[in-house]
Amino acid sequence: MNIRKAEHKDASAIRILMEQLGYPTEEGFIAKKLIDLSKSSDHCDLVCELEGKVLGFLSLHFIPQIAFEADYAVISYFVVDDNSRRLGIGKALEERCTALAIERKCKRIMVHSNARRTDAHRFYLRQGFVEYPKDFVKFL
Repeated sequence: MNIRKAEHKDASAIRILMEQLGYPTEEGFIAKKLIDLSKSSDHCDLVCELEGKVLGFLSLHFIPQIAFEADYAVISYFVVDDNSRRLGIGKALEERCTALAIERKCKRIMVHSNARRTDAHRFYLRQGFVEYPKDFVKFL
């Protein structure tokens, strides 16, 4: 199992994973976003490879806080291939995410998970996350 920063060559695999998560995208969109987001020191996309195949993806943002000394880390996308669950891929990605957040001296990691993703909720609880409601969203 190999966890590394996502590269342009991973765009097709990430696109498939994002579709499994319910986010279909046009061809080329993920590749462009990987390039754009890689320019920010406050963003990191990770992939997990098993036997040379990308089977997991995590997108992490570091959000500066004006009222706190430490930044927050926010997971915006986190997905393991539907056919590769229970192999430790998600755990390995989350642990790398936690290590990066600690390196950045973050005091918390936040993740939003759709109410229908009950398996994901159990995973987050096992990984030490606590439920922290409520979120509000304004769609523009």
